[in-house]
Amino acid sequence: MKVKTILVSQPEPKVENSPYFELQEKQKVKIDFRPFIHVEGVPAKEIRMEKVDLNNYSAIILTSRNAVDHFFRVADEMRFKVPDSMKYFCQSEAVAYYLQKYVVYRKRKIYVGKRTFAELSPLIKKYKDESFLLPATDKLKPEVPEILNDLGIKWKKSTFYRTVISDLSDLENVFYDILVFFSPSGIDSLFHNFPDFKQNNTRIAVFGNTTIKAVEDKGLRVDIAAPTPETPSMTMALEKYIESVNKK
Repeated sequence: MKVKTILVSQPEPKVENSPYFELQEKQKVKIDFRPFIHVEGVPAKEIRMEKVDLNNYSAIILTSRNAVDHFFRVADEMRFKVPDSMKYFCQSEAVAYYLQKYVVYRKRKIYVGKRTFAELSPLIKKYKDESFLLPATDKLKPEVPEILNDLGIKWKKSTFYRTVISDLSDLENVFYDILVFFSPSGIDSLFHNFPDFKQNNTRIAVFGNTTIKAVEDKGLRVDIAAPTPETPSMTMALEKYIESVNKK
């Protein structure tokens, strides 16, 4: 069956040269964007109840841009002036770059991993005398606390933001040829909103092994998967699939 419509379970890209827009134009398909999940900040009052005092920490571990936003939001709500001496350990360059939204980069102590949390851990270990705070999501990957415990450092995790299922009830009678998912939470949202969802002729595209498992655990069929050596991005995987079915 040919592909004419795609729903991507993420917010619409803010950049004009997004590969999704190029895909839409090149393949003459309609691509809509709708976040199936969204992030909500945990109020500072709740965090205080966890006995978290920002004065007690000399280093912050940041695993995502959401972690950056919510750390500084909570600091503001707690009227905590982040000292210039604070050390920031960022999981990736993208996170470190985003940190510039809040601090003057060249004047701060910022340590950057390559991509995964495991790749950041040797940098953290070098500063084992620091007191680390991990402002985290409620959906934190289990390997993160495991790695930190193995390092033998003084650290504390606090939930600064939560992943919340979005209301998709207005899509009940809207059908797409392809649904695109990037996390197990997106699959949870699909079934929370539509408990009786049947795949039928809908193709499902997924990014990452944990998302593939979540789809298969629900008895659904994975039609398009990324990343692969041939298609390292979701847009490349979509384009390859569309070209194969639309030319028939």
